Amino acid sequence: MILGNWCTRGCGFCSVPKGDPAKRDMRLDPAEPANVAAMAAAMELRYVVITSVNRDDLDDGGSGHFAQTVREVLRAVPNAKVEVLTPDFRGDFEAVDRVLTAGPHVFNHNVETAPRLYRRVRPQADYRQSLDVLRFAARHYSGAVVKSGFMVGLGETDDEVRAVLADLRSVGTRIATIGQYLQPTRRNLPVAVYIEPERFEAYREYGLSLGFNAVFSGPLVRSSYMADAVSAEARRSQC
Repeated sequence: MILGNWCTRGCGFCSVPKGDPAKRDMRLDPAEPANVAAMAAAMELRYVVITSVNRDDLDDGGSGHFAQTVREVLRAVPNAKVEVLTPDFRGDFEAVDRVLTAGPHVFNHNVETAPRLYRRVRPQADYRQSLDVLRFAARHYSGAVVKSGFMVGLGETDDEVRAVLADLRSVGTRIATIGQYLQPTRRNLPVAVYIEPERFEAYREYGLSLGFNAVFSGPLVRSSYMADAVSAEARRSQC
């Protein structure tokens, strides 16, 4: 995770601490991209997922730093695949373009939940804006597989799950991940319901029927869990 340890947003599901740059030092570390690349090389990684906090305080949302990290990793481990899991950059397509131009193999941006639940789960984000970010990535960069994910167990209905999958597919998303929400701390939203494995499988089958190249759906699935295998499955299905 790059762009620091403090997030400028306060999503109900997330335990990453919220920070205010007016109250604490949140300057970016200029050495971070090179340090991430050096770590990836030292570990001989074949698949690298780069994600971040939200940095709405920065003019470019941190996209320049994100892009530089991608370039440094690709230079240090040229045979590795790189996946980015980005914020929405407040809907700034120039910021999205900046990250994509750096050449990641997979572009991931999570919608996180059904639109009805955004005010409670993701109050500083916008569902349609996230879809627009994914649409932009799918339309403008054929080289990157576009991916998104969301949680269940927050109070959404089966119809809403199917609607989210349909929305993601309609904007060109090729990979979808669906996992069980688990409350990380007492301060976060409670779990509304635990979803049975059979329902996860039904979500997967419905997603595949919509034309996704891969749908990874299960209680322990997370956006970047087994990302290398999911990406490989998606690419095989494109052949």
